[in-house]
Amino acid sequence: GNLNVARDGLVPEVDLVAAEADLLQEEIKENVAAAGAGAGDGAGPAMAVPRPATAVKERPPPQQQHLRGGDIDKRGSNAGSPLTIPEHKWPVSTNDEDGNFEDIKHPGDESVTLAVPRFWSPPIHNNELMTRDQAMSIGSCITPDPKTGSLARGDNCPPSERTIFVAIASYRDWQCRYTVESIFNRAKNPDRVRVAVVDQIVVEEGDFQCEVPIKPCSEDPDQALCKYKGQVDVYRMDAIQAVGPVFARHIGHRLYRGEYYTMQSDAHVTYTQDWDEDIIQQQENTRNEMAVQSTYLTDIVGSIDEKTGRSLRHTRPIMCNTDYEGGPQGKHLRHMSQPERVPSVKGTPQLQPYWAAGFSFSRGHFVVNVPYDLYQPMIFQGEEMSIGIRGFTIGYDFYATERSICFHHYANGKNKQKRGKVKTFWEHANKYAGTGKKAMKRLLGIVHMNPEIPQTDWSHAEEDTYGLGGVRTPEKFYETFGIDVVHKKTEHHLCKFVQPGTMHRQFSSHLRADGMGINYDTITYRFKDPGFDDT
Repeated sequence: GNLNVARDGLVPEVDLVAAEADLLQEEIKENVAAAGAGAGDGAGPAMAVPRPATAVKERPPPQQQHLRGGDIDKRGSNAGSPLTIPEHKWPVSTNDEDGNFEDIKHPGDESVTLAVPRFWSPPIHNNELMTRDQAMSIGSCITPDPKTGSLARGDNCPPSERTIFVAIASYRDWQCRYTVESIFNRAKNPDRVRVAVVDQIVVEEGDFQCEVPIKPCSEDPDQALCKYKGQVDVYRMDAIQAVGPVFARHIGHRLYRGEYYTMQSDAHVTYTQDWDEDIIQQQENTRNEMAVQSTYLTDIVGSIDEKTGRSLRHTRPIMCNTDYEGGPQGKHLRHMSQPERVPSVKGTPQLQPYWAAGFSFSRGHFVVNVPYDLYQPMIFQGEEMSIGIRGFTIGYDFYATERSICFHHYANGKNKQKRGKVKTFWEHANKYAGTGKKAMKRLLGIVHMNPEIPQTDWSHAEEDTYGLGGVRTPEKFYETFGIDVVHKKTEHHLCKFVQPGTMHRQFSSHLRADGMGINYDTITYRFKDPGFDDT
């Protein structure tokens, strides 16, 4: 997840001392690879089949079967025929889906095969704006409709009964268990929450397993991992197979099973009391079915009252500061320091241009329509551009929360020593040398950010599933927010347009009458650098 830290009114950019050193080492290794060492070299099992940590029985070999609940046998959004939405179930668990797995080639090493859950549904946008009825067809309620018996009740499902899917990608992180505890223990209604963890660990080296309670349940049965263990799905992967957050979160999206809302969280986060009620209320206040709340989280230090679990903060970050950077994988956009201020807009989350990976909350159809790309190994910077711009073309709009519902444990201050010991996926850079450059070409190519690279130079595998939508173009995004993909530069000080609420007030007037997103066809605004500002 992101490594940004709130300090002095900003959420600063990643501390690159260690990260840049890793990238430099990767560049050296990739140069060696180009000279003949080859990509993906290294010892490893011929077959790596992750074990379901909470399953009570062994899974049979994966079979090529249709997705449950419908006749969906086409994997892309351009299939050309209407898609049948799968059956909604609650409670639900991938541990009960023997046979609903498929084999995939490991994106960083094709000699390795992994058994992974099938997607609950392929994208349903079909390269056009979804209708409201289509959007309402996705999302389970914890109680069925009294007349039809269906759990897919759309707006008729009371907000207190709408289910929430929480996706967590964890890499050798001892704090993952504490994050899960926080999610359930501080939820207003924990019975409607389901957590799915992609746990990348080395059991033999004593890594803590995210589904194992902190204390034995016999000693403390009130722990969330004891009380709600049936609502926690864990996909365990040997850490040697880890190739960055994109692949881990790709598997996380495969664990989604039709929940009404979906939330993406880092594995070292603490939640506030009644966070679920709060974030749903904020989501509904946007009056935008295509709203996605997302941000770089504020540091945990000084943020939560330990007695009440309530937030002590009146500020929140907003995503508006992004620029080009270069590196071993080529020039690409990355989020920089983000302003954290008291919200300029009251009563609703505030529109922003960008999406952040460390925290995201939306309707469930967001992960159906914008699944993480299977073919982006060893990507760290660039992940957020891929999801954000693809989501924009499918019709989604990004918002900063009005109130923070969770806070991040960063490796600084009093947490520096403990968090600093957590390893990263870069420890396997040697094994997957060269794959990151290829993945970055594909990432940038899909979102039209590297026009100087011939399209034949990057893989177009399954682009119907992991590509763009037809509601807006990437070029519309770049024109609107001042990004020059040819000369690799941006119009600076975009935050001067975003942070005070100017973007929100101007663009919100273009929200479609049925709440299906902002109509950018009627927006002619083009941001230009207004000069220096200190806000």
